[in-house]
Amino acid sequence: MNNYLKETPILDYNNHTIQELIKERKWQNLNTANRIKAIYNFVRDEIKFGYNIADNLPASSVLKDGYGQCNTKATLLMALLRATGIQNRIHGFTIDKALQKGAITGIWYQLSPKNILHSWVEVELEGVWYFLEGVILDKIYLGKLQEKFKNCNTAFCGYGVYTDSFINPKIDWNLDNTFIQKMGINQDFGLFYTPDDFYAEHRQELNSIKRFIFRNIVRHKMNKNVENIRKGK
Repeated sequence: MNNYLKETPILDYNNHTIQELIKERKWQNLNTANRIKAIYNFVRDEIKFGYNIADNLPASSVLKDGYGQCNTKATLLMALLRATGIQNRIHGFTIDKALQKGAITGIWYQLSPKNILHSWVEVELEGVWYFLEGVILDKIYLGKLQEKFKNCNTAFCGYGVYTDSFINPKIDWNLDNTFIQKMGINQDFGLFYTPDDFYAEHRQELNSIKRFIFRNIVRHKMNKNVENIRKGK
């Protein structure tokens, strides 16, 4: 079996909701480059930036949530691409928690781990691997963030962003790489065929109490902060 196309418990692309979406969007009718772009744009903008209950959710659960962060959006992107015959892999990292400041505030920011588990998808087209990290933030959220900090015309760190070009970050895919958090990377775990492989080796460093607090309190506060930005508050 082609390891870059295989289905897994996390990449559950034969789930009926994923298959119905693919059929509805008619992505299979597009050539490969346009298919990648259409799926990428869907995950970037129609799956809103937000914080799910865990990193290792199945793709169908991320689709049902309708929102995601770096790791969960990567899962959905991989599943949709594989379901339409496009080879991909996952690259694992950690990023500095500083880029989450603003999305997470106060004591919760102080208590959060310094190193946040991170990943991006790499997709293959005609022998070239492209990096698709720019999928993380939906354009509405990013646009409102740019309005809020309109005097920033260089690098920006916070609210889910760490880029050297806040005014015009490279988030549109046109046969090249896209990034929105790359400058925050502080550890490289390398390449994995699937998120299942990645999470079997690497998990977010949280004890059981902090994990419970994140799932039931902190992430809801973070999602509220993100939604307030999206609404221009």
